[in-house]
Amino acid sequence: MIRLFILFILSGTLVIANSDKNNLQLPPLEIGFASPGKRVAIVPTEYKGTGVHHILYLPPDWEQEWRKKERSWPVIIEFTGNSFPTSGSTGAVEGAAFGYGLSGGKFIWAVFPFVAKDLIHNEVTWWGDELATVEYAKKNVPRICKEFGGDSSLVFLCGFSRGAIAVNYIGLYDDEIARLWCGFISHDHYDGVKEWKGTAWGSPLADYRAASIQRLYRLQGRPVLICQNGGTEDINEYLTDYKNLAKFTFIDVPVKKIFPQIPNALMIHPHTDRWMFVDSRERRQIWKWMEKVSKEKLN
Repeated sequence: MIRLFILFILSGTLVIANSDKNNLQLPPLEIGFASPGKRVAIVPTEYKGTGVHHILYLPPDWEQEWRKKERSWPVIIEFTGNSFPTSGSTGAVEGAAFGYGLSGGKFIWAVFPFVAKDLIHNEVTWWGDELATVEYAKKNVPRICKEFGGDSSLVFLCGFSRGAIAVNYIGLYDDEIARLWCGFISHDHYDGVKEWKGTAWGSPLADYRAASIQRLYRLQGRPVLICQNGGTEDINEYLTDYKNLAKFTFIDVPVKKIFPQIPNALMIHPHTDRWMFVDSRERRQIWKWMEKVSKEKLN
């Protein structure tokens, strides 16, 4: 087995004010090797001696003897948001939660970094070294499947905020990385919809959109779930002429209706990935979508 190096980083447990049995609690970040129900930080072999790392979580029913028992699990790969203190987003892989919420903690879940340009730490704002970030995914998705029983035909890609844009910007960067995914889930933002002034990649809007449309063609008919706090109208309009490129589903997420009081113990701003941690009609819709896509891939 390829040895993976564990970072000595700790994180507090996410506390949910509501004690409803359907609520989720993010497992604390622990020191040690990956094991059932634990969330740990991992430095791949090629980044030994650096701060470049990802977070790996194995579901409670994961077992070491998965090969002998011929077991496998769906996988969720996540890219998280920028450092944005106003919303509580740290930009760090340790702060991600969306992928855990998408499966209710039942899938293998990994949060991949944006590798910084110096190649020795994770970037918390925008892409860092794009090629290194893409290569990280290309190496570590197969590695997770090989070492931990991930089903290579059931690898979802998801992201919140910056990560939502990265679902296409990084996840459809070229044909090789695009082939890794069985489905795509984004929340709050979407690649190509708005201009990102002050960036070389996201401005001017005409150039950015031309490039983003080329990435859309790499979807090749696969399922895409697009969620947006407040409404998906702008994204829906942007995709009007490209609906034939994928199986698009849109879900408007009324975060302020789900949480009448913000800030609360779970979030400080409605631009958040934590809304998936409490029961709502929208979360139930997403879980049904995840189940449907998984069953269709297995049949």
